[in-house]
Order: sequence, then structure tokens, then C-alpha cells
Amino acid sequence: MSKRLTVPKTYKLAIGGAFPRSESGRTYAVSSPSGEFLANAAQASRKDARDAVKAARAAVKGWAGATAYNRGQVLYRIAEVLEGRRAQFVEEISAQQGVTAAVAGAQVDEAIDRWVWYAGWCDKYAQVTGNANPVAGPYFNISVPEQTGVVAIIAPQDSALLGLVSAVAPALVSGNAVVVIASERYPLSAISFAEVLATSDVPGGVVNVLTGSPAEMAPWLASHQDVNALDLVGAGALEWIDLQQAAADTLKRVLTPEEGADAAAPSLQRITAFTELKTVWHTKSMI
Repeated sequence: MSKRLTVPKTYKLAIGGAFPRSESGRTYAVSSPSGEFLANAAQASRKDARDAVKAARAAVKGWAGATAYNRGQVLYRIAEVLEGRRAQFVEEISAQQGVTAAVAGAQVDEAIDRWVWYAGWCDKYAQVTGNANPVAGPYFNISVPEQTGVVAIIAPQDSALLGLVSAVAPALVSGNAVVVIASERYPLSAISFAEVLATSDVPGGVVNVLTGSPAEMAPWLASHQDVNALDLVGAGALEWIDLQQAAADTLKRVLTPEEGADAAAPSLQRITAFTELKTVWHTKSMI
């Protein structure tokens, strides 16, 4: 009896809730540390990046308009689905990074735990970061945090899953939509994670995943007029000062890499980095 042939997976992009090939038709080979061929990944172009920004912009209103409690439910659902596909991610990470199943499993478990941690902040961060301001006069003056809009992210390049999760999750808490450039060297788990998002009640376009060269795509995202913020957590190997300058031309909020530190470590600061404070005045009743 002949041995059954396997069905190799085709890794595409994730844009607007769909999984298109790059409009350029380009792919690049992904190999294990020992040189074994694993798969071809789509090599996104600047046109793909523009399409991703357009999809993210269309998704912001609905995602930001959902209640904080509902966003928390959706993000928690992502952790549930990721838990159910744990074995697949362990296998992918082991193959891409050349680590043992135990090491890969620890990365997946930490990614799941980190996602749950951020899901819990959805209906809590506003109470911590907002406030009632003291003013002279018979008024209430209240500051409330809101989403920035479309956030472009260069994910950490040294991990297949944990870095991606650590950068994307905090931006979603307040209602932002995301365009993320995955690890160029370890891109496969990023697209598998996009499949998790697609089956977890996340509206199409809220998270758009590009694979390929950050050096090629980042300048276009940094200068794109419809991108509101830029997270350079994974841009340490790039000329990220040039990216800051490009972002400044369109008044983007920029979160820069931190040398010698785990810039993607879970923190409230990563949530508030992509929020804006809206201040409301209201007259006090004199009765």
C-alpha cells in the first residue's frame, strides 16, 4: 500500500477578513534552522500594505463602537480557540525556530496567558486611565480614553507567535484596528494565528497580517496618511529613526523600541500608548 501524500499548507496574507495572495504574486521560502524547506510564505508588497490599511480603516468604527465588555469577550474567545489549536502551533514553532516541543509549548502557553491578560483589561483600563478633573466652577470635567484609530505594527522579529501576540493584543483593547508586519524569518504562525482570529468573532479588517520584508513595507506604513499610530517594537534592525521622521510628517503617535528591555512585555502602558483622552464638560445641577 502506498503511503498517503501530505497536503502542504499554503500561507497567504490576512487582509480584511480574507486570505489573499500578494497582489505581486511573490513568495519566499521559509526554512528550518537546519535548512529544511517548510513552506512558501506570501511576500507582501506596498500595494498589499495599502489594502490592509484600507481594510483596517473600514473596521475601526464597528470595533471601537462595540462595548468594552463585548471586546473583552471577543478577545477571550481568541484565547479559547488558540488553546484548542495548541498542538498545531507547537509543531509550527518547533519547525521554524528549531526548538523542542517543550520550549515551543511554553511560548504558546505564554501567548495564550498574555492574550487573556489583555482581554481582561478591555472593561477596566478606562477606569484606571480616565479621571474626573478638578476645575473652578460648577462643572464636571471628565477625561475618558478612546482608541487612536489604525495602528501599524512591526512585530518582534525573534519569535514566531509570542512577539506577535504581545504587540497586537494591547492595541485591540481600546478599539483600534491593526496592520501588523509579522516576523520575516518566522512568519508561518502569524498566518495560522490570523486563522484563529477569523474563527473567533473578530470582525474582518480589525487585524490584518502581512508577511515579507519589514524593511520594504514599514516606510510606506510610516508615511501613510490614514495610519494614526506606529509601533516599532520589532524595528530594532531597521533605520527606525527614519521611520519616526516619516511618521512625524503625518503627526502619528509612535512607540519606539526599548534597548535592553522586553519592549513587548505586558503592561498597561502598551494599551494607553494607542489611546487618546477625550475631555467632557458638564454643568452641575444647582438644585
